[in-house]
Amino acid sequence: MALCGTFKNVFGYLMDVSKKRHLTLIIDEFQEFGNLNPAIYSEMQNVWDSQKESSRINLLLCGSVYSLMNKIFQNSKEPLFGRATGRLNVKQFDIKTIKEILGDYHPNFTKEDLLAFYLFTGGIAKYVELFAGAKAFTLKKIMDEILCENSFFLDEGRNVLIDEFGKDYSNYFSVLMLIASSKTSRPAMESIMNISLGGFLDKLENDFGLISKVRPVFSKPASRTVKYKINDNFLNFWFRFIYKYRGAVEMGNFEYVKNIIKRDYKTYSGQILERYFTEKIKSEKVLSGIGTYWETGNQNEIDIVALNEYEKTALIAEVKRSSKNIDINALQNKAVNLVKRLSDYTIEYCGFSMDDM
Repeated sequence: MALCGTFKNVFGYLMDVSKKRHLTLIIDEFQEFGNLNPAIYSEMQNVWDSQKESSRINLLLCGSVYSLMNKIFQNSKEPLFGRATGRLNVKQFDIKTIKEILGDYHPNFTKEDLLAFYLFTGGIAKYVELFAGAKAFTLKKIMDEILCENSFFLDEGRNVLIDEFGKDYSNYFSVLMLIASSKTSRPAMESIMNISLGGFLDKLENDFGLISKVRPVFSKPASRTVKYKINDNFLNFWFRFIYKYRGAVEMGNFEYVKNIIKRDYKTYSGQILERYFTEKIKSEKVLSGIGTYWETGNQNEIDIVALNEYEKTALIAEVKRSSKNIDINALQNKAVNLVKRLSDYTIEYCGFSMDDM
């Protein structure tokens, strides 16, 4: 069969071939067709709908821009809406796997090494591979790998997200920088940016999947008591230290940024340690819910509240880098009002530190 250079003809030919024998077709960065020729999606729909019943093809369409892939297959106005028979979102390595990888490459790793490796990679395979290839497994070596001339990591946040955000990227970047810098409530962010952020926050959460709402346990779904977090560990770091201090980065003043990281590292890594233990507890798969808790004015903040509604058990936990800073009596005092909501639960108070990683 002679083929002219159109995607429709090539795709139609492959569908014909699959009628005679099994065929697997993988198209990577599928969302890029929208930039080249958006009509391709309609052409695919016509070929697929007319030939899929008689074809024996496994068609895998992959993409790295979450919002565009979501639009192509989940927007009811798009030609390929409803055609996908399955979806696979590639997730990060879990904590157990991260520890195994670190142990394979760096057998004598310390708890500080593990926290740094988790903090900077978040289990994302791409980052794990790059650090492993550079033999960067300690905080110093990881920082040296990130903050140097021609580092892949310096533009990573921009490279990943510019296509997602388009012309409004500067506002989205500002919101993400504020969240990464612990300005996690909408009023706090709006007071700094002087614009309404409802639309930006909604898209960051629902269209791009980059942030999540955090509410105190037992709060109502419509409660305005809400904070936001960046889901990806590396992007959280990138906006907190690389984008925020981009002036110094652009001048190549890497030592300045390293000093900022060193200054803030204990506080910042303590926050990431909370994520570590939240993920670790989730992985045990014995819970009906897990979250955090605070009261009006950010009073009586509790790092982790894990519930098993079936067995009526609750874990109330504090997370500190050092076990010396854990005070169970103070934790119990902060939890007085929370415990009133857990009157029929068996409650365990616990402290987690780097010793428990």
